[in-house]
Amino acid sequence: MSAPQAPTPEFALGYRQLMIDGFKREVEVTKKVIAAIPDANSSYKPDPHARTAEELAWHIASSDVHFIDSIANLKFDMAGGPPDKPKNIGDLVAWYDRHVQQGIARIEAMSAEQLLTPIDFAGIFNLPAAFYLGFLNNHSIHHRGELATYLRPMGSKVPSIYGGSFDEPFRMPQPATNAA
Repeated sequence: MSAPQAPTPEFALGYRQLMIDGFKREVEVTKKVIAAIPDANSSYKPDPHARTAEELAWHIASSDVHFIDSIANLKFDMAGGPPDKPKNIGDLVAWYDRHVQQGIARIEAMSAEQLLTPIDFAGIFNLPAAFYLGFLNNHSIHHRGELATYLRPMGSKVPSIYGGSFDEPFRMPQPATNAA
C-alpha cells in the first residue's frame, strides 16, 4: 500500500472554496438561531450543567471568530481569552456577522501555500490550515443545533435551518408566470 499523496495547491484552493461557500450559508442560519433568543429569557438553560442560551450563543460566535482568525493567522493562540461579550442578543448577532465576514475575507485572500501550511492545534492536531475549515463548520453546526433546542422552551420560535420548521414552514418558490 502506498502512502497517501500530499494535498496539491489546486486541492487546497478548491477545498477552501467549497468549505467557505458552505460556511457562509451556515453563518446565515446561525445568525437566525442566535437572533431568536429572547433577551428576557437569555439566561435559560435546560439543565443545571448546561450553558445558558446567552453563554452558548457567545460560545458559538466567539469560537467561530477565533477559529477563522487562527486559520488566517496560521496560528492557534490559546493563551488569550475571548473579547468582551456584547451586551444583548442583537449586538451579539451584529458582532458575529461583522467579525465572521472580516475573517472569511482574510481566508479567501490566502494563497495555496498558506492554506497548505501546517498549524499546531494545542498539540492534538498539526494539519494544513485549510483542513481546519471542516472543524470550524462542524463545531458551529453542533452547538447551533444545541441552541436551537433551547428556543421553544424559552418562548421563542425555531427558524428554518435545513428546510422548514413548525414555526417557519418551507415554502416552495412560485414559478414566474408569463403574462401575455
